[in-house]
Amino acid sequence: MTLNENLYQLSATKAASLIGKKEISPVELVDALLDRIAEYDSKLQSFATVTGDIARKQAKDAEREILATGPKSPMHGVPYGLKDIIDTAGTPTEAGSKVYEGRVPEKDAHVVRLFNAAGAIMIGKTVTTEFAGGHPSKSVNPWSAAHTPAGSSSGSGVAVAARFIPAALGTQTVGSVLRPAAYNGVIGFKPSFGRIGRTGVIPMSWSCDHVGILVRTVRDAALVLNTLAGYDADDDGSINQTPPDFTAKLENSSNPPKVGFIKTYFLDESEEVTKHDMQRVAELIAKAGAIVEEVDLGIDFAAGYDAHRVVQQAEMAEWHQPLYEATPDLYQPITLDYMKNGRSFSAIEFIRANNVREQMRDAALTVLEKFDVLMMPTASGPATLGILNTGDTRFQSPWSFTGLPSIALPTGLTAEGLPTSLQLIASKMDEVGLLSSAQWIEKTLGVSIEPDLS
Repeated sequence: MTLNENLYQLSATKAASLIGKKEISPVELVDALLDRIAEYDSKLQSFATVTGDIARKQAKDAEREILATGPKSPMHGVPYGLKDIIDTAGTPTEAGSKVYEGRVPEKDAHVVRLFNAAGAIMIGKTVTTEFAGGHPSKSVNPWSAAHTPAGSSSGSGVAVAARFIPAALGTQTVGSVLRPAAYNGVIGFKPSFGRIGRTGVIPMSWSCDHVGILVRTVRDAALVLNTLAGYDADDDGSINQTPPDFTAKLENSSNPPKVGFIKTYFLDESEEVTKHDMQRVAELIAKAGAIVEEVDLGIDFAAGYDAHRVVQQAEMAEWHQPLYEATPDLYQPITLDYMKNGRSFSAIEFIRANNVREQMRDAALTVLEKFDVLMMPTASGPATLGILNTGDTRFQSPWSFTGLPSIALPTGLTAEGLPTSLQLIASKMDEVGLLSSAQWIEKTLGVSIEPDLS
């Protein structure tokens, strides 16, 4: 690696390797990323706050420590961004809302403490839609300003795609990690419910909220998961299970996966460009050695989506009630609609919706006994034209509702130059299987796309 190469192009894994071998300095990398942000983010609006001073101090500390004793973790010296609903002590966390304007937390979120312990470097807080809801954010899709960058982790998706940061955290309650990944042409990874602790993450729907990861390679996703996976005693949804070494498991994984291809509902509801792309991908990976079989889960996905909406919006309304009573005029109209809906649902509707959730999870897990992963499009089409909504959440919803791990992989570009994407899911807590299958498909497809910011 020579210094005249573009350091901002480095993936998280490549940056970690070069820093660990002392071939590049965290200071050089942070400077390169901050320079790129300064040059282009006024147009893309991916950051709510750029923490340049903090990043430079952390980079100098990391450089000194690595030179003295070597890296203390694989993420030591690697920069990242945080969705602005994740608390950072001393740095604003405003949740994209006037309700929380000027809010500065006193404590770091659980995931921030883990990043700090690993020696990772925070570049800034990325833009979110209001309280991770449906009101569009100010972020701009780097592939086309006329198309939505999705939400709610819009800033994280844009920042990773634009090479402002090699990794970012988002959150997903319905589709807020995988859809920004799909629309912006990066990888979005939502681990199982309970795999990553959520203490210090502003909630939307406690039983559906997941912390997720946006990166550029599957190996990057494993690297970040290795840093963050584990028990969070202050999160009632956290699973007390010692996680495996995800990156080590990927090193020993090269077998073609057995893939269940779900066409019912997903292709029925897709645009033609998505139907053709998914069929192309299925044929390509089958030719390369994967076993691909069409499957039907026997799930009414439309009814499942409605049930998810009941749970999500009821839980959101309950959490926001004190804030709403104090500052009703500061919320955006879409957020108010969510809470109005949530207050209108009966206890019977809520219980029935959770019963639907259990039935969906059981049906998916039964089919997954025969497959490594299930495959479907990440979204019904590429990024939606227009910026007044954040796109179609239906295809990501089932796996957030049921808590199963999911990942979005870029598959190429449309004739109009917009990213396309596939989605894989696996059994609960089987991130090893999901990441292994995803890495095999990633290598088979060989897709490498980057927006032109000039």
